[in-house]
Amino acid sequence: MDKDNRDDFTFAKLSDLKLPVTFRVSQLEGTRQRKSVVEVLEEPELRYYGAQSSTLSDLYVTCQLVAENKPLTIPFRTSFKAFKQNYIWNEWITFPTRYCDLPLSSQITFTVWDIGSPRTAIPVGGSTFRMFGKKGTLRRGKHRLLLWPDQEADGSMESKTPSKLGTRDEMGRLEKLVKKYERGDLPKSDWLDKMAFRKMEEIHSAETAKSNNLFLYIDIPRFDFPVIFSEPETQSIPSTFAPQAAITQLPMAPILPPSFGTDPHLWAVSDPDMLRENPVEDKHRRLVRSHRSSPYDRELKPNAKIRDELGEMLNYPPSQPLTSEEKDMIWKFRFYLARDRRGLTKFLKSVTWRDPTEVKQAVEELLPMWTEIDTDDALELLGPSTVDSRVRAFAVKQLSRADDEELMLYLLQLVQALKFESAASEQRSSRSTTSAISYDDSGLTDFLVTRGVQNYVLGNRLYWYLMVEVALEDKVVAKMYGRVVYKFLNKILESEGGSERRELMRRQGLLVETLGKRAREIRTSKDSRQKKIEKLRSFINDPKNGLVDISALPLPLNARVQITGINAEKSSVFKSNQYPFLLYFKCTDETEYPIIFKDGDDMRQDQLVLQLFTLMDRLLRKENLDLKLSPYDVLATGPQQGMMQFIPSKTIATVVSEHGTALNYLRANYPDEGSVGTYGVEPGVIDTFVRSCAGYCVVTYLLGVGDRHLDNLLLTPDGHFFHVDFGYILGRDPKPFPPPVKVCKEMVDGMGGAQSTHYVRFKNFCFTAFTILRKSANLILNLVALMVDANIPDIKHRDVHEQIQEKFRLDLTEEEAIKHFEALLNETSYFTVVLDRIHDLAQYWRS
Repeated sequence: MDKDNRDDFTFAKLSDLKLPVTFRVSQLEGTRQRKSVVEVLEEPELRYYGAQSSTLSDLYVTCQLVAENKPLTIPFRTSFKAFKQNYIWNEWITFPTRYCDLPLSSQITFTVWDIGSPRTAIPVGGSTFRMFGKKGTLRRGKHRLLLWPDQEADGSMESKTPSKLGTRDEMGRLEKLVKKYERGDLPKSDWLDKMAFRKMEEIHSAETAKSNNLFLYIDIPRFDFPVIFSEPETQSIPSTFAPQAAITQLPMAPILPPSFGTDPHLWAVSDPDMLRENPVEDKHRRLVRSHRSSPYDRELKPNAKIRDELGEMLNYPPSQPLTSEEKDMIWKFRFYLARDRRGLTKFLKSVTWRDPTEVKQAVEELLPMWTEIDTDDALELLGPSTVDSRVRAFAVKQLSRADDEELMLYLLQLVQALKFESAASEQRSSRSTTSAISYDDSGLTDFLVTRGVQNYVLGNRLYWYLMVEVALEDKVVAKMYGRVVYKFLNKILESEGGSERRELMRRQGLLVETLGKRAREIRTSKDSRQKKIEKLRSFINDPKNGLVDISALPLPLNARVQITGINAEKSSVFKSNQYPFLLYFKCTDETEYPIIFKDGDDMRQDQLVLQLFTLMDRLLRKENLDLKLSPYDVLATGPQQGMMQFIPSKTIATVVSEHGTALNYLRANYPDEGSVGTYGVEPGVIDTFVRSCAGYCVVTYLLGVGDRHLDNLLLTPDGHFFHVDFGYILGRDPKPFPPPVKVCKEMVDGMGGAQSTHYVRFKNFCFTAFTILRKSANLILNLVALMVDANIPDIKHRDVHEQIQEKFRLDLTEEEAIKHFEALLNETSYFTVVLDRIHDLAQYWRS
């Protein structure tokens, strides 16, 4: 620093600091209170506590780097040390994270542990230390952390164990002055400094003796200059990419800390040209494409090298943008590509939608002559990025080729796609004045209504999907869906037997309303579970409620099932937060159909997951691979209400507690004493178990299902293994370090262990299923992408394409992808991992 100019300020940027995060755990100060004799007599196990011993107990410290409520490292702990007079560690700890990679919200959690009993440890206290000060400066030097007694440090943003409180004691005041002295902010005087430090030691001893608090001292490295938080500069995104719909979207605003809005030294500068096209690139495009509108283009064919490049582009996933060079190449060979069903979506992305000449040729000349496209591409064209109604109408025409069974698989997404129709919003129509783009009706509404009228089962599901959207808080969207419902019901009335069918729908709505009202009352009552069950049964048995005997009515959950009433004696209430009903519906064919009815819980995410499971099951069966999946029916009948099919089964936790292992449970239900290779279980049952484990292993991996524990893994007596409760998907998980592939020890034990032939078959089924589903990656990607505006928690405001694409690893060959999946499987297998990982996995699977 130039001493002649005190206004100069020298600092370093965090993004330039490539060193690993390092600090020293120094010592613990304060008096630990021993438990009284009375407390020890009341709780004899207290005598094992380290604080009760006459000597210093073997304390240790664990520390972990966290940010945004998520761990950035695994917990680190100090090494064993025998203490004599004071708790002094003086141990340096280095995290495997560099300073330049730290977020602004980084914190280190410190917890001091003591012996609680012969096999357990108890927290002496915990403290959460923020790495950066209020002005974004990296903290340095010695720090005194307040330990919150008997608490483990929490790393949340609003921590309950902060290292410092607003109130400051005398030692805190003196330590702040010492830091100023060490920084050179206070003048130095040797003879006076010695006296001051001696006096401070006396104050320190006196304060420690009379204080009941414990303090942990740590040392953070000192650097020559203050280190200010800064993020590395990112490369700018090429401006050549634009969505195929031609509507320029506003750039995403960067996420800034709250202090940026109030800091008087910072201000925003708007760039008036930000939303405009680059004139140089625009001119280049017009020059390059101008001579390609001649008849010569119709006969143009690529050479072998360019053909390979085009083939590679056509294999890009839907979310991958095309460069300007790729767009020019696709435009050049557009007539050649018109015979390739994979080429349409890429061609439409290469069209410059603000250029009327290009739009006219693309939509009026090339689109009608294009070959039929696959369903996954048709779904992509119904997404939010497609605005021209003629392109959307082409996609609807392609979908009309699908039979009712296939259409049912995509119906949930097609109902969501109505939000992206130009007629759905007046604002959407006014977003562009370009006359080249058509904003007419694409015919999607008429298509869905017509097919719903023709097929009763499809129409019933369509009706309930629409009714959920009508009940939403967004009045604009609800009104649009209300018009669709009105149109649908009128078309039904015009059809043969329409009035009877409309009456059945009215009765379905009444049934759901009656059950919903009662479910709310029972859920909010203070009664015991047994009392709730009694109330439910008496409510069902009361003839005036019209539940014990019902004239034949299609079940809303599955219109193929005709119900005639509810069996009150079998019906029950589950023991969980929302107290869902278990209802046994009596059917016209003398069978029973059990369902779970929930109120107060959003079931739309479960509905989506089970729909995708059903789709994947169909894709696998199409390739003659039956993995015995159990994609049970789920229907949301409102934003906070719904029903699902109940499959009689037991949780893996219950199976293990009652039978020891899954194998014993299967043996108890389907024994085969003569069997050797299947451990005394019928071969078909073991085969079902192995196949279903493999199936769910792959489908839950692809959808990133989280929060798995032994209470949401279920097993039927005949070997069907399946998952329930999908509150966390697409990589979200409330537990740290979740395994990517969900295979627990109990599943492997049920196959006879990791060395058995059944486990080898299980792995082979996994590899085959993964390979088959990779071929349909675009279909699954587009279905999930159509749900972006469906207000599903784990999908809204997230890049779902990236989350799922990462699972399929489309950048790898088939052989490489299998090796990748095998590596993930081996990492999860309890047989092949190292001990630390075993501990992490065991912790994960505990509910």
